[in-house]
Amino acid sequence: MWNRPRSDLKVRLTLRVAAISAACFAAISAYFLITADRAAHTRIDEIAAIVAKTLELQQGKIQWVANPRSDFPNLDPVSAYVMTPGLCLAFRGASGDILQRFCSGAPIPASLPPQAFAAFYHGMFDPGREAVRPVIVRGAKLGEVVVSVDPAVQTADAWHEAGRLMLALAIALPLLCVLVYAALARALRPTRMIRTGLERIAAGDLTARLPPFDLAELSAIRDVFNHLAESLDTSLAERAELTRKLIALQDEERRHLARELHDEFGQSLAAIRALAASARQTAAQDCPSLLGECDGIARTATGMMETLRGTLFRLRPPDVEELGLVASLEGLVAGWNGRSRGETRFSIRFDGAFETLPATISASLYRIVQEALTNAAKHAGATKVSLELAMHADEIALAIDDDGRSHDPASKSGMGLLGMRERVAALRGRLSFEAGLNGGSALRVVIPLAAADQPVLERAA
Repeated sequence: MWNRPRSDLKVRLTLRVAAISAACFAAISAYFLITADRAAHTRIDEIAAIVAKTLELQQGKIQWVANPRSDFPNLDPVSAYVMTPGLCLAFRGASGDILQRFCSGAPIPASLPPQAFAAFYHGMFDPGREAVRPVIVRGAKLGEVVVSVDPAVQTADAWHEAGRLMLALAIALPLLCVLVYAALARALRPTRMIRTGLERIAAGDLTARLPPFDLAELSAIRDVFNHLAESLDTSLAERAELTRKLIALQDEERRHLARELHDEFGQSLAAIRALAASARQTAAQDCPSLLGECDGIARTATGMMETLRGTLFRLRPPDVEELGLVASLEGLVAGWNGRSRGETRFSIRFDGAFETLPATISASLYRIVQEALTNAAKHAGATKVSLELAMHADEIALAIDDDGRSHDPASKSGMGLLGMRERVAALRGRLSFEAGLNGGSALRVVIPLAAADQPVLERAA
């Protein structure tokens, strides 16, 4: 799927405002250019009308005084009043010849307009267009008055006006962009708080709440955000309470199973060993050839007793509440070191005081360590496993590192890891299981101390 590059909202809106402002300036510039062109055409039309009327009066005066000396047409009197830089006055006779022509000089502009602007202006407005007015006396057309403006002068005047607008645009547009960006940054400042709140929720902190905002749109987002955070907090609290009850039921089932195995299966194995010992004594007197089978039965029963003892230990570990977490974990590590016979070396280190730790957290930590050691020793094939349990001001951090196979499926997606996640979730903690920096696997568990200060449902209320 094609993803468009992300851009800052303030920058995007500022650029849009700048584009709209530039378009408005361009429209205003076009309006001024059109207005100036119309004004120039109206002016030369009026001058042509004035000159034509003046020449008609001249011709009428000549005929009225019956002056044989005719200096018609005489543009000198009127040119003194209407001449401007670049303006040309001419009289074209009935034959089409120019009988008289006056043109004022065009001043040298301080800066010539760019060729692109000159070509644009010539293509859009046709500078230098002539204004023609007939000179009619007693119904007879004597000729025409032709008035025009030098195209270069008209183009230079238009560029001068457009340049003033462009200068105003060059000054006003950056200032407008700065003001718009500052206003947007101030208006969108609450979005940082919304983002921070979302990041806190993503990190598991469901106590995040947003304050009231001035904008109605942001206030609606705030209401939805706070309602969502409260709903998630309540849902997770209820799930944690249910998980805690399920784990408690599971532990009770384990204790019941341990009692059944100890009372029934353990007694049966003890009886088998006693019968094997009795049979050996009888065989020693009556049938010595059966001594080997009797000894084999006794060894098998002894091995099964050892296996049963280990199973009972995993199903019903030492009472953590009575022995304490430190002593229980040290005994667990010592047991693993004894059973591994040097194939896997286990070590544990404590940082902090754990005497006042709530029983709920102590029992869960013991089970988590128990499952983690089982995964590291049996599934990952580790030769070195190190544990570190640290007590902080408001949380407990457990770190377990090994040098086994970090991508072993059994170690990453087994029932043991699922059980650890359930116990951590019941305590509102965080669990991560990733590959170690130097190979192997790294298990990290963080449990807040407030998780066991009061029942989960009371904290959700």
